[in-house]
Amino acid sequence: MTTTLDIIIPTLNAGRTLSQTLAALPSPPGIPISTTVCDGGSEDGTVSLARNAGARIVTAPPGRGGQLGVGAATGDAAWLLFLHADTRLDPGAGEVVANFISSPANHDKAGYFRLRFDTADPRARRVESLAAWRCRTFGLPYGDQGLLIARPFYKRLGGFRPMPLMEDVDLVRRIGRRNLVALDADAVTSAARYERDGWLARPLRNLGCLALYLAGVSPDFLRRLYG
Repeated sequence: MTTTLDIIIPTLNAGRTLSQTLAALPSPPGIPISTTVCDGGSEDGTVSLARNAGARIVTAPPGRGGQLGVGAATGDAAWLLFLHADTRLDPGAGEVVANFISSPANHDKAGYFRLRFDTADPRARRVESLAAWRCRTFGLPYGDQGLLIARPFYKRLGGFRPMPLMEDVDLVRRIGRRNLVALDADAVTSAARYERDGWLARPLRNLGCLALYLAGVSPDFLRRLYG
């Protein structure tokens, strides 16, 4: 039986970045892929852009967790790759994805990519290093690092929950630190939020939201803090 891969991308007014994300989708050797864009009500050209690129379009109420869940449920491929609309994978990602999928040992694991920002600002390198440390130490890759997972394993875990924030942390905690694998390819992510909010203030805000979530604060309340 041929192994297949569904790539799931949640969108909301993502026209500025989505074309680059779609253009950089991985092409794993010997693995057919399909792309599903789950839109939360975009009012820009996001849906037309995705449709013209050959993506399947589904809709859901805005909220990344719910959109990811709906997008995953739309297809039936054996493997799922979740990507944010402002994240593009580097050219070597296809081979890395194929190697991960080909190993039976990874059918009950999930892979994530190295975080990189699309800027030469040296402060970005420090945030990337902190993200790598967070992943190694706590097993907490974020959604902007992508997530590659076998559909049966994803379904056993209960999939993404319809949360407005922390849906990525919620799922990787259920996956478990020992079942998370760092993949040898970059996920190049927009630095726009960091450039807008500051390379110190934004990581501190992210850390504060994570700490509050782990302490039991509602994701709905955290969404208002996150901005």
